[in-house]
Amino acid sequence: MKILFMGTPQFAVSSLALLLEQGYEIAAVVTQPDRPKGRKRELTPSPVKVFALEQGLTVLQPEKLRSPEGVAEVTAIAPDIIITAAYGQILPKSVLDLPRLGCINVHGSLLPRYRGGAPIQRSIINGESVTGVTLMYMAEGLDTGDMIAKVEVPITDEDTAGSIFEKLSESGAQLLLEWLPRIAEGSVIRTPQIDSDATYAPNLTREDEKLDWQQSSRQVFNRVRGLNPMAGGFTYLDGEVFKVWGCRIPEQADSKLGSEWISFAPGSVLETGTFGIRIRTGDGSIVLTEVQPAGKKALAAAEYAKGARLAPGKVLG
Repeated sequence: MKILFMGTPQFAVSSLALLLEQGYEIAAVVTQPDRPKGRKRELTPSPVKVFALEQGLTVLQPEKLRSPEGVAEVTAIAPDIIITAAYGQILPKSVLDLPRLGCINVHGSLLPRYRGGAPIQRSIINGESVTGVTLMYMAEGLDTGDMIAKVEVPITDEDTAGSIFEKLSESGAQLLLEWLPRIAEGSVIRTPQIDSDATYAPNLTREDEKLDWQQSSRQVFNRVRGLNPMAGGFTYLDGEVFKVWGCRIPEQADSKLGSEWISFAPGSVLETGTFGIRIRTGDGSIVLTEVQPAGKKALAAAEYAKGARLAPGKVLG
C-alpha cells in the first residue's frame, strides 16, 4: 500500500512517525511551504517537513495544492491512499478521486462538531469538557466526509491547547493505526455525518486573541488556555500590547470583592503580590500568573509586578 501523507504542524508528526515505525510505505510527504516566523521573519520549515527529511522521505511543498502544478505532483506519486492530518489546504476533487482506497483524514474533534481549522483551540475557548479525534473519509466539503471511528479525550482545567494537541496527536495516530488494515481491505462501515449537528471552528483571528475583561472569569480563563502556546491572549497596558500566557481563577473569586473593589471596572488591577496580578472581570476576578510586556520575554506575573506600576484601579484593555 503506497501512502501519500499530508500534514504540517506537530500534531501530524505522531501519525507519520507511527506509520513509519510499523513499516508502512510512505511514497512522499506533502506539507505547507516554509513560512517566515519570529522577529527576523526567517523562512521556517514545518515540523512535518523537518521530521520527514530526517527520515529520508521525499517532501513536496506546493503553494496551492489545487493548482495544475500541485495536482500534477500528487498524481505522479500514484498513491493507493492519501492520509492527511492538519495539512492546512482543502484537497480538490481531482486529488480526492486519485487513490483507489480514498483519502483519510485525522481530525482533532468529535465530528460533526468543530469542523474547520482550529477545533482544538476553540473547544477549550468554548469551555468544552471533552474533545477527541475523528478518523474520516474526505469529501469536497469542509470536514464533511463519512466517519470511520472516534476516540474521546477529556479536557481538564490544567490543559492548554498545547497539551490537548499532544494528547490528540497520540490518540489520532493510534486510531489511524488501528483502522488502517480495515480501510485497506475495504471492510469499514462508513457513518455519514448529520449536518444539522455541525458546528464550526474557523482559524483564529487577531480579534479572537484579544481578552475581554467584561466576560466572566471562567471565559477569560478558557480563552487564555485555548491560545497557549500558539499566540497567547493579549490586552493593552499603557497603550502597548500586553500578553497573558497563564492565569487561574482564585478560590471564592466573588467573596473578596467588597466595597473597595466592587466599583472597579472590568480590567482593573485589584492587587498584586507573590500570587501574581489580580484583575477585575465581569463576574469577579482572575489572577494572571504569566505575562509578557511589549518587547520583552514572558515571565511570572509576580516578578513583573515587582517593578511595574500597577496600582489598584489601573485599567488593562
